[in-house]
Amino acid sequence: MGSHSSISAQDFTPVTAAPAPEPVVANGAIFQVASGYSALTNGTRASRKGDIITILLVEKTRASKSNSASKDRNGGFSLTPPTSGLFSLFSPSDVATSGSQNFSGTGSADQSNSLQGQISVTVAESYPNGTMLVRGQKLTSLNRGDEHTQFSGLIRAIDVSADNTIPSNKVADARIIYGGTGEIASASKQGWLQKFFSFISPF
Repeated sequence: MGSHSSISAQDFTPVTAAPAPEPVVANGAIFQVASGYSALTNGTRASRKGDIITILLVEKTRASKSNSASKDRNGGFSLTPPTSGLFSLFSPSDVATSGSQNFSGTGSADQSNSLQGQISVTVAESYPNGTMLVRGQKLTSLNRGDEHTQFSGLIRAIDVSADNTIPSNKVADARIIYGGTGEIASASKQGWLQKFFSFISPF
């Protein structure tokens, strides 16, 4: 998990396709076998290094947790003093005691996240088992700040649709980073003085 948080921007750089091969010497009467050959059954579906695939971001998560605890305890002690002798000076209430203890606590947490949109990435590596490593990023400069989306992960070639799209919930080891800068992003954060008092507050 620690390696995921240390991803650098370099990991999301686009991958370009290999340059076109040099003309080959004729090796057949009609059909020429070249290194760039792709079977007709492949159509235009992305499958090679440098091809472009669009990721449909359909991320939605929700987590909740609750707990409660209670505790009660009661105790008492009493002693009846003798009616004669030295201890006859004490009344029964002087040598009686009782106590009680109780505790109750509850806690709950609820969190939900949602991310929708699209981002086009390039095929960085294509493996013999039919999987591909894809990665890419999108930087958007707005009049009130900047937004960036970075994506990488492993996909199966069979999951890529005819229009070269795949939902993000079919991506293995997906790494999605979304963030922004500017006055809108700054307004949603606490100021340094508020953070200081939140840190030292015992309540």
